[in-house]
Order: sequence, then structure tokens, then C-alpha cells
Amino acid sequence: MEVVLHEGDAKDWVYKGEGAANLILSYTGSSPSMVGKVLRIKKILKDKGQPAPNCMVFSSYEELLWGKIPGLLESVKNDCLPQAYATDVMSQHLGANHVDGGVRVRVSKNFLELVEKNVLDSRPAWRVNVSAIDAEADSALLISDHTLFSGNPRGCSCIAVEIKAKCGFLPSSEYISKENSIKKQVTRYKMHQHLKFHLGEISKTSEYDPLDLFSGSKERIHMAIKSFFSTPQNNFRIFVNGSLVFGGMGGGADSVHPNETEKCLEDLSKVTGLQLSDFIELLSEAIFKSGVLGKLLATQKLDDHDIEGAVHLYYNIISQPCLVCKSITDAELLHKYSTLHSLPLDKSEKIVRDFLISATAKDCSLMISFRPRQSGTADSEYDSVFLESVNQSYDYKVLMCLYLHLYSLDAHVFNKSFSSLWNNWFCFLKNLFINVSFPHSPLIFIFPFAGIFY
Repeated sequence: MEVVLHEGDAKDWVYKGEGAANLILSYTGSSPSMVGKVLRIKKILKDKGQPAPNCMVFSSYEELLWGKIPGLLESVKNDCLPQAYATDVMSQHLGANHVDGGVRVRVSKNFLELVEKNVLDSRPAWRVNVSAIDAEADSALLISDHTLFSGNPRGCSCIAVEIKAKCGFLPSSEYISKENSIKKQVTRYKMHQHLKFHLGEISKTSEYDPLDLFSGSKERIHMAIKSFFSTPQNNFRIFVNGSLVFGGMGGGADSVHPNETEKCLEDLSKVTGLQLSDFIELLSEAIFKSGVLGKLLATQKLDDHDIEGAVHLYYNIISQPCLVCKSITDAELLHKYSTLHSLPLDKSEKIVRDFLISATAKDCSLMISFRPRQSGTADSEYDSVFLESVNQSYDYKVLMCLYLHLYSLDAHVFNKSFSSLWNNWFCFLKNLFINVSFPHSPLIFIFPFAGIFY
């Protein structure tokens, strides 16, 4: 981390977007080492005070879980765990060419405070109300801006599409209880949509079905992409030359007003020279040809026990009595869970580790970038796709943006980490029962809370 960003560098960084945990800045200066880069800065919640100090250490349980993976233990000492997790863990499953771990750079407090002031007017108001840049952080993550191509030819537009693909399969774990069998029939994304609609967070449910996108069928992938244009919410964004032209800023789910959609698409057509049908075909063809969804789905399916099974292996690892089993009265289910508690420690560790890796894969975004291939170009470092309707070849690249789920396995922070996926669900069932009628189904289901949605 030789690079240090000081107060004078703040003017060169502008707001690009943000999520729940990090704020993203684009570089506008002239330093060759920074051109084409974005900076990911950690945030804190305003009503929860400062986070724990940056000097992270693995608990003994975490060492059991992750210690056998080369580089992870050392990365904790060097304060670069997120990059190590991306490169040493996720890239092994998703492919090194699809994962960018980034580089850690040092930042001064004055730099962070000035950046906070400079981007204030660009941030969504509701984000400003709940979170701020962590001015006590001593480093940030420098990543290539994958909404752009490096060395993009003059006059050549770069189109980038960000897709939050969600979980692409229905679980079939034998450890899912009968009262929760809804999870085997309806995707967690669709269930979450109905919850958001009921709570008034969205005005209509999304038409997108993750099962279409992950189907391996070009026709169904096309259908999935088309559905995003009618209900993009915060799951689908389009950038032209690095600037957002369609989709929300990563805020509320209804961040794109229906009346604005038509104008956005008209502007997109003017810039790219593509009609909507051509653009959907281009994106569908690139996704299908890349094969990246197959790798992503395989990684998601590492969770073959579901949280209803994995939580029991958690108790095996921390060597404590299982609180979940204490509340179960179903003898058949209790017998199944007892077999989990008889598993050896190394088997328990693998199941929980795979569950957490799967959680990362279920929550990652795809970034697919295109640019017209220059005529006469024989060799290119990028793959290409030919769009017959406009007689044009396009270079494309596919990256995966990871939202890391490094849940702590320290017993003292149990309720803040792994078990929150479990406890939130039952908290909801206890306090609020919602009857949700799903399309194409005559049944009424009791809806489980978003604890299962990470």
C-alpha cells in the first residue's frame, strides 16, 4: 500500500454510487496509475456509532473455518482480507478472469472528510440520513472501473450493464421443514418482492425471474433481460462511458419512475445506435456465450443444506448446545438434525464454509461491458459477439462484483453474524404473519422474513 491519498487528492474523486456498506468514487484526475479506477470507501451507520477498529483478528473458530485457505490468515494481519477472500476463495469458483480483488491504498482522515463534503449533494437523501463515510478508516480499495474498457478508442462508446442476478435455483435440502416448504416452490427473490410490496417499499413486484436468467436457455435469458426494462428497481443499471443512464443509484427499489423509462431508452438508443430489441439481443448473447452464469450457479449451489441445516453445523463448530433443536417438536425432523450433530468437525466446517461462499455468490452482481470492435482488428484481448441485426461485432467482458459475507464465528458476536440469517426469520414469524398469494398458485402461504435473503 505505497499509495497514500491526501487532502489535495479529494478534488479528483467524484461520486459514482453506493451500497449499504461502501461508497464508490470515480477518478477524474490525470494520474496514470489512477485513470480508469474507482475507489471503494467504507461507510458507517449514523445511529450505530463507529465500527470496530480496522485491526481485525480471526477468532479460533474462524481459524478452523478459513485457516486452511492459503493467504487468508496472513491477509488479516495485513488488513486486506476482502481482496484475499476475492482472489483466494471466490476466484477459485468463479474464475480469476471474472473476479477483481482490487488493491488496498492508504487514505488520510483529511482526504475522507473532504470527500464526504464534496459528494454530499450527489448522494441520495435517504442514504445521507442513515450513513456517512468512515473518517477513521486508514485505507480504501482501489478497483478498475469495469463500466469502461482500458484504452477505449476515441469516439468509441462503452456500454456497461450491471445485473443483480440473485439466487438462481430452488433449494431441495431435506433439512427444510414442512412449514417452510414454500422455499422449494418459489424463488427467494419472488418471495422478497411480495414482502416489499406488502410493506409498501415498491409499487409493483418485479417481472424478473432468476430461474430464467440461470436456465441455460438463450430464449429464457432473453426473457429475463427484457423483464428488467419494465421493472428495473435497483437490480439493473446501464452505464455509457462510465455514466449511469438507466436504473437507480443503488437506493430505493422504485428508483426509476415509469415515466422516465421511455426517455432513458431513447437517450440510450441515440448514444449506442441500438434499438431496445437489438440491445437486449446483444446482452443476452454475451451472457449466454460467456458461460459465466454456469459458474455462478454452481457456486450458489454449494449451499446444499440450506440455512435450516447449516445452522446446526455452526453449533458443532462452536461446541455449544444447539438452541434450534431445543425448540423443535417434530420427531422426524429432530432425527435428521441429530445426524448433522454427529458429523465430524472437518465435515461441519466444510458445510458451513460452503454455505458462506454460496451466500457471497447469491449476492454478487454481474458487470457486462461492450464496445464496438474496430474494423480491421484481427486480435483482441476480449471475447466478441456478433449482432446480426446491425452487422456489427462487439468486444465484451464480464466481471463479478462481490459483496463479501465473512460472517464471524465468534460466539460473542453470534447474534450479529451467522445466526442473524436464522433469527430474523423467526422474529418476523413471531411478530407479523402475512398471507401472500403467489401467481399461478391456488395456495395461500405464510411468508417467511428476509432473514433468508441475507
